[in-house]
Amino acid sequence: MASRDDKTYFIITETTPYSLFRLGSICFKKEDQNSIRKLPKDMVPVTCIENRLSHDFPFNFLHPLTRQNSEFLLALENPEERLKEIDKPELLEQASELTVGSEVTVEQNGKWLKGVVRYIGPLSSSVLYPILVGVFFGVELQGEDMGKGHTDGSFRYQTFFKCQKGCGVFVPFTRIRPQHPKPSAPMLDIPEPLSVGDRVTYILDDESGCQHGMVLNILKDGMILISTDMDENGKVGGERQIPWQCVIKEEALNTDEWHKCKPEMMVISESPDVVNDPGADMDIKVGSTVEVNLAKSPAFATVRWIGSLPNMPSRMAGLELKDACGVSDGTFKDVRYFTCPPKHGLFVKVSSCQLGDRFLGKTAVNGHFGHDEQDISAVPPLSSEDVMTVLTGRMKGIQGHCNSCYMDASLFSLFSCSSILDSLLFKKTKPNDELIQKTLLRDIVCPLRSEGFVPAQNVMKLRKQVKERGHCPSYTTDEKDPEEFLNLIMQDILSLEPLLKLKSCNQPKFLTVVEQTSYLYQIFMDYNHSLILPTVQQLLEHSFYNNSIKLSEVPSCLILTMPRSGKQFKMFPKIIPSLQLDITALLSNGLQQCVVCGQLAHVECNQCFIDSVFSSTGLKVFCNNCSAQVHLHPSRQSHKPTSLHFPEGFPHSRNTGSVAYIPPREKLELFAVLCIETSHYVSFVKHGPKTTDWIFFDSMADRVGETDGFNIPEVKACPEVARYLTMPLAELAKQVPREMDGVAKRLFCDGYMYLYQSPSMALYR
Repeated sequence: MASRDDKTYFIITETTPYSLFRLGSICFKKEDQNSIRKLPKDMVPVTCIENRLSHDFPFNFLHPLTRQNSEFLLALENPEERLKEIDKPELLEQASELTVGSEVTVEQNGKWLKGVVRYIGPLSSSVLYPILVGVFFGVELQGEDMGKGHTDGSFRYQTFFKCQKGCGVFVPFTRIRPQHPKPSAPMLDIPEPLSVGDRVTYILDDESGCQHGMVLNILKDGMILISTDMDENGKVGGERQIPWQCVIKEEALNTDEWHKCKPEMMVISESPDVVNDPGADMDIKVGSTVEVNLAKSPAFATVRWIGSLPNMPSRMAGLELKDACGVSDGTFKDVRYFTCPPKHGLFVKVSSCQLGDRFLGKTAVNGHFGHDEQDISAVPPLSSEDVMTVLTGRMKGIQGHCNSCYMDASLFSLFSCSSILDSLLFKKTKPNDELIQKTLLRDIVCPLRSEGFVPAQNVMKLRKQVKERGHCPSYTTDEKDPEEFLNLIMQDILSLEPLLKLKSCNQPKFLTVVEQTSYLYQIFMDYNHSLILPTVQQLLEHSFYNNSIKLSEVPSCLILTMPRSGKQFKMFPKIIPSLQLDITALLSNGLQQCVVCGQLAHVECNQCFIDSVFSSTGLKVFCNNCSAQVHLHPSRQSHKPTSLHFPEGFPHSRNTGSVAYIPPREKLELFAVLCIETSHYVSFVKHGPKTTDWIFFDSMADRVGETDGFNIPEVKACPEVARYLTMPLAELAKQVPREMDGVAKRLFCDGYMYLYQSPSMALYR
């Protein structure tokens, strides 16, 4: 991975008096560039990428860009064309979502052809240490459009991907479109239909109380433009944008009571009944766990009081809400009916409540919810013995809601039965990210491990916090990729030390070896491989071999993503999960065993990698004696073995003593697998040492109701996968996926992300 960029990028949008700084030129400013000399606040010192000339420009001459968009725009040679794309950034947004494997259409000779992205990157390596280069898309044409291209994946004698002759094209972002574009975020529904001209009342999270106004416009971003009776400064009149969750039509309220109310006394007394059975609300008692529909979202609470309120004919309930989305501390019109923390109290009709045990599991202990001010200590992951009693069943695991399956499956896989990344929950982080870390620990990991269930609103709380942090405006609505979410949490938010440190094997000896760091590893495969039914072990070794890289050290957690893209593109119909991942040969500075005699190895031969004579898998390393014998064979005499690196001070020239030194092997254990089918993520978790100790999790296994319903998550034991994991390779290859027992088909055919851990580095042991 590249080091963090220290530059800010711009495109020149105004005509300058300097001919070398044209409209549409891409420039950059280093973060410390204006520290050398003082400049007026509206001036920016920039350097043009294309000619390396520097100058100071007014800020209004420049339009800021992300690094990625700068790379896309540099692929366009015509600066005027770049400016047109800035005015309509939809194509840039679509291009940023494309990955290797995405199904696309590309414009070629005035026609749109179907294909699959095989490469994303620059087409030139002639410039030494470039600041920024244009990024193109290499596409392999598919189906009836095969042969309508102009390349076999090479450009100017350099190969970027491999395909049949005439089936490849290279295009900039303006000539490529996704075949299946992601739908735009839907406009948020307004709970109470509003129209322009309606009189409304709104209340915000401040001490200003209930305020009133008239609707001027309903905006697309979920805001309501209101002509207020009083603006935010206390002055009469003015316009204000208010979130729709805080607005309600005055005619839907008991206006006499509403106009008298203060925030701490608000009562939702005239909300419509949601319980049709007249005897159903009699089951709701003091201490019951209930759900009540508020404007923002369903809320969960414990009933603290039931009775009559002044001028309220209905039977009323005083609720202590789990979250601070109420308006009271248990008082109504200055009379205390119960006690709870501020903004956790609410009074509603009993008939507006639904028994909530089915939603909450046992998250309310003795009828009380845990609040933020209480100290919640760490909860270790579930032991294998506790999994069956605490975690399995319906309404177990993490409840899915609104395209959250990618996050549900990721969090369940990482934290239900493993502590390898628990450092995320306790490490010191930036003050503005502490709330996200606290939510992850208190609202997700702790209830998952202690009660076996996390309600949907807890995950939505995390998604909202991530959205409010400015990372992505669609985090509460759209589906994301698990690797995008994990990178965001580990790198951008909680700043975890990178899990992987990689070294290039092709680095010239006279140069300092530069480590590349990453949080996940994407497996890329050369199309000339001979694998048919591969194991994860084989895929990882081939990927390291093809990319000429090694691990600098043993990772505590290794997260691998497979060479596939959703349901449309799978390089392999089945992948065999390797329960143990032997990374001994993948370490740049470790001790290894000779593949022939098993003693200490001294050399490695890359040309022997594809030769299965000596071992069925793995990089080929030999001791000096065996290497000499192996390379006597006429087919191997041209091979050039290289010396292995040994830890500093290790006497590696020969084995010493009467007993030969046999080095130990470094192995990681598989603890979870994320699978995807038809854009829905599920996960398998290995919870114990036995081959049958597997559970399967689906956050949306079933559903009750339609738009107003809820998803039912389920965790179930799946010991049947052990049969296939121990099955001979030839027999496994004959298995018809749809005829495999239970959910085993999904583990072998839909594997997307494999999570491995070093047993010695777990937090709880």
